[in-house]
Amino acid sequence: MDFIGIEAVELKEGYARFRMPVRPEYLQGAGKMQGGLIVALADETIAHAMVSTLTPHEGLTTIELKSNFLAAVSSGELTATASVFKKGSSLVIGDCLVTDDKGRNICRVSATFLLLKGKEKKVI
Repeated sequence: MDFIGIEAVELKEGYARFRMPVRPEYLQGAGKMQGGLIVALADETIAHAMVSTLTPHEGLTTIELKSNFLAAVSSGELTATASVFKKGSSLVIGDCLVTDDKGRNICRVSATFLLLKGKEKKVI
């Protein structure tokens, strides 16, 4: 997701931390960061946390994503921290908290991914 400035900070099994700058072109009419971009950061972070738990013949696809916007942000940097809550035989559930560079909670996202069997593991 280089085109919107998302970069990996830390990756380990079942865990990922990514960051993203808040740029002027990301602000909507009220001068706050557009929510879809915040969710894109969270989705990318959750997906990487999940991919780290896959076997070579498993893949993933998102089937549900829920976001709770907790505060608005206009500048600075966002950090998304995600972990795998549960990996079952057909579903993987993950959670992510997006914070700003002042430590404020900006958005909480939970996602459910369908576990695809027989597919080669792909790096997102």
